[in-house]
This record gives sequence, C-alpha cells and structure tokens, in this order.
Amino acid sequence: MAQGHNYIGGEWVAGARTVRNINPSDTRDVIGEFALADTAQARAAVDAAAAAFPAWSLSGPQQRFEVLDKAGSEILARAPELGDLLAREEGKTLPEAVGEVVRAGQIFKFFAGEALRQRGDLLASVRPGIGVEVTREALGVVSLITPWNFPIAIPAWKIAPALAFGNCVVFKPAELVPGSAWALADILSRSGLPAGAFNLVMGSGAEIGPALVDDPRVAGLSFTGSVATGRRLAAACAARGAKFQLEMGGKNPLIVLDDADLAVAVQCTVLGSFYSTGQRCTASSRLIVTEGIHDRFVQAVVERLKQLKVDDARRPGTDIGPVVDERQLAVDMDYIRIAKAEGATLAFGGEHRATNDQGQPGHYLTPALFTETDNTMRISREEVFGPVANVIRARDYDDALALANDTPFGLSSGLCTTSLKHATHFKRHAQAGMVMVNAPTAGVDYHVPFGGRKGSSAGPREQGSYAAEFYTTVKTAYTAA
Repeated sequence: MAQGHNYIGGEWVAGARTVRNINPSDTRDVIGEFALADTAQARAAVDAAAAAFPAWSLSGPQQRFEVLDKAGSEILARAPELGDLLAREEGKTLPEAVGEVVRAGQIFKFFAGEALRQRGDLLASVRPGIGVEVTREALGVVSLITPWNFPIAIPAWKIAPALAFGNCVVFKPAELVPGSAWALADILSRSGLPAGAFNLVMGSGAEIGPALVDDPRVAGLSFTGSVATGRRLAAACAARGAKFQLEMGGKNPLIVLDDADLAVAVQCTVLGSFYSTGQRCTASSRLIVTEGIHDRFVQAVVERLKQLKVDDARRPGTDIGPVVDERQLAVDMDYIRIAKAEGATLAFGGEHRATNDQGQPGHYLTPALFTETDNTMRISREEVFGPVANVIRARDYDDALALANDTPFGLSSGLCTTSLKHATHFKRHAQAGMVMVNAPTAGVDYHVPFGGRKGSSAGPREQGSYAAEFYTTVKTAYTAA
C-alpha cells in the first residue's frame, strides 16, 4: 500500500497533486499528505468499476458477506486508533470519534447480514400456467460523494450497502478528511474484494465531480452535502436518467413544552445542538419553547453551557472540539454577526479563540445561544452548521408545531414533553423524515432508515433494509410452464 494514495482498480495510485491534512485543534500539526486525483484518474476509477461489475454483481451472497464482515471486524478492532485519527483530522471529541468508528464497523456487519438476507417474491400469475418471480439486482456502478462531518460513518453507510447488493463503487470523500477515507479504503483493499469493485478518488469536486456524475456508465449517485451542490447533481443525473440519492441538510426544530422535564429538555438541547461542534445536519438549531417554561429553560441551558469545555478534540475532558477549518469558522462567525444585526440577543458564547488554554493554534468557538428570535430571521431559516442555536418563543403546542414545520427543510424534528397526547400528535404531524420525542434530534441508529423531506432529502432512504431501494433495481420475471 502507499500511504495517502488513491485506490483505483486494485492498485494504489499517486495523485496529480497532494494536499496537507491539518489538525483543527492544532493547526501546526500536519497529519499527512494525501493524493488529489485529476479527471483522468476519476475516469480510470469508473473504468475499473465498470470492468469489475459483471463478475461482482453475480458473486454469491456468502462472498459478499465475508468481505463486509471482515472489513467490519477490522474497523471495530481498530476503533481506538481510527477514532484518534478521526478526532485529529475532523475535530469532534475523541469519545464521539471512537463512537463513530464503532458505528461504521456495525454498519459493515449489518450489511454483511443483508447480503445473505436478500429476498424476493414468488407469485401466481393471473394467467393460468404462468409463474411470476420478483427479484432485486445490483444497480451498477455507483458514485458515492461524502461530507467531512462524519468521515467514516457516512462513507460506511453508503459503501457497505452498495457492495452488499453487488454494485461497484467509486468513492469520493470530502477534501478536508482524507485520512479516515484512506484508512477505510486500506481496510477494504485487504477484505477480499476483486480489483475494481471498490475505488477511492480523493480530490476537488469541481475537478473530478463531472467524471463521477456525467459518465453514462454510472448508474447511480449517492451524495451527502450542501443544498446547492445537491440540486446541481440532481439536475445532472435527471438529465441522463441516472438514479440519485441526496441528503442535503436541515434546520431542525426542538420543541420544549411547558410540561417538559426541564433536565431532559436541557440534555436534549445541549447534546443535539452543540455536541460534535454543532456540525451535524441533524443538529437542533431552532429551539421552540413555550411561554411557561421559556425563561427557566434559557437560564438552565446557559448554566449548562458555562460548564462545557471547548478544547483539543483529543484531550480528556473536552466536551466540544474545534470548528473543522477556518472557512467554516468564518461562516459561523458571519451568522453570529447576522443574528445580532437582526436584533437577536446573544445569551451566551459566540466567542472565537485563536488558541486553547495550552496555546495551541486552532479554530475554537464557544457555543452560541441566541434568544428573542423569530422564525423569519435568517438565523432561523438558514443552516449554519456550527455550534449556534436560537430560541423562539411559542404560545402553546399548536403554535410551536406550526413554527417547527415552517421551514424549507424536513430532516429531523424533536419534542420534549410529558404529554402522551402531544407526543402522539407530534409524531404524526411533524413534517420531517425523523421524529424524536424526549431524545436529541441528532441521535440515530444504524439499522433503520435515515432521511428527510422537503429540501433535506431526495430519493430513497439511506441505512437499514431500506437501503436496497436505492442500490438495487427490481426485476419481474414470467415463466410459462
């Protein structure tokens, strides 16, 4: 193997250029040099995947099980090591990073089982003497484009089902997190896959993206990232009839009702809004709180935020790590300025520190909580993707639900209440793909569907058995006796 190279057609290939991988907790720390693919290498990866597809798509379920199970076992065995790498390059705390790696291993193990659990239907035709079989087959070559905020879990939940169902993969990770992507590719390169079934191309989306999206041999694209990029990719896929699956973001509400358990509401808020530095598409960035509990809730959240430690992601006791890079930090600070200009009150935080207490230069930002906001402000409408949340007053449950649903997004929606009536109503009427009651909006399981509505998602759901809807195509076969 070649540290930091691309992986194309079963071979490690140097890039046209390289990029330095920088630790956001200490920008003096260079994790490594990683390859940047060019258009020719991206095309070569598609070539390799297309050449491997006929054999891999017809491989037996036991073979696919063994490949994915082996990869999952190695990921789990190396969780402390890989978690340390993830925390170092992305900036989420070490416990969160190790937890993400464990989740990735569990995902591979789950889809190893799914390779053996593929099923179809055997039906009687309405015409005598004819049998009908409904089966699923691999879609083909799939391009997988992943973001920087979950650099091993999101690749896992795309790569594992793609391979489980017999597809061949071209994987392009975000440029900010090449280390975790390379480590995953290294594991897969030793898992027993035939050459070309899995390919890694690291590089700029602007440069290599068209080769991964426009090639007529690419049957499907799974993308997680920004709304603007997702819409462009959807248009490109639709133009040539390729299948697409898009996860694009959220502006997720967490409703806190007067009857809520205050301790539960604060826990859901802090974990859902600010952990992982708020860099999650499922983060609860809009806190919609009814009048009777509003002031007590704000005071309790502020007191909790005062106790949180913002520091090096790998240092014991750190609650919140740095922002991923200076560009995202600039976005966060810009939205903090916008919120102030709109008339919001900064109740806590929002302070940028160029170093931590040990003098390490990094992208440190204290969690920001705004109050006295309304649902028309930009801070309430647009995804910040940082440790920034705002509180919106609501008259009652009905008003809170209307505010929660008044958004162009629909990924995750939460409610804190002790009322079974309101919980039951909310689960049915929240306009989101995932609904949480007395739980953080940002916590999801690996074996159930993930995805949203409105501007958050397009195409079939990710994860769990529902992943087959994207990664397979249905065939109906008739046989006359």
